[in-house]
Amino acid sequence: MRLKDKVAIVTGAGGGTGRAIATAFAEEGAHLTICDIDSLGLEKVSEELKARNFNVLPLKVDVTKDIDVKQMTQSTLDKFGAIDILVNNAGIIMVDYVVDMKEEDWDAVISANLKSVFLCCRAVAPHMIQRKTGKIINIASQAGKRGGGGGTAHYTASKFGVIGLTQCLAHELAQFNINVNAICPGIILTRMWRDILAPRHGKRMGITAEEAWKKITTEQIPLRRPQQPSDVAKLAVFLASNEAENITGQSINVGGGSVMH
Repeated sequence: MRLKDKVAIVTGAGGGTGRAIATAFAEEGAHLTICDIDSLGLEKVSEELKARNFNVLPLKVDVTKDIDVKQMTQSTLDKFGAIDILVNNAGIIMVDYVVDMKEEDWDAVISANLKSVFLCCRAVAPHMIQRKTGKIINIASQAGKRGGGGGTAHYTASKFGVIGLTQCLAHELAQFNINVNAICPGIILTRMWRDILAPRHGKRMGITAEEAWKKITTEQIPLRRPQQPSDVAKLAVFLASNEAENITGQSINVGGGSVMH
């Protein structure tokens, strides 16, 4: 019960890693606002958590829109009276080489992955500053530490941006006893990999998506296994807890050794 009676907002909680983080937080005693633009996924996760008698407020939120983010923040304060933890997990990916990339696709990825983090932090931080306590956890990616040639320049740029924003916020908010960190997941079989990345890699290599997934996770990861959403959730719980009170401005990999900086 490391998060007993703490109030947390988790964005992108309608599936995958967000669902795992929300569940882990609830199991550690937190009260939750879970947000997603996907109503069906959000409803499913909400029902799962409420069936276990966890205290959950589900909200359909478009985190790229300032008005939605402000309403999310106020609704959380109205219900729970405080915000102790913010997890910026929402994000999207598209795949195209820069020379073929549409401007609107670039804008969509940057907005969903980077602007959303800015908007949520800007909305929640004043309350944390007033109370002189808080934990902000931004879900970045190992793609935010090294560029690649896989047609994900907009995604990679957004995640580099999240890491930079994390460091700047850590400096700005440290005087108010607010910790700001990022988690950089490796290869996890979420919808992003299953529906977009694995099929693309399979096509490039002339094999099936399943074969590509197995090849990538055994050949590119020193531990020779993919990561799980629960791996990210465990680290998020630690960073949200008092055990991490002297950790801030860090971007921590959860990737089986595939990136070591």
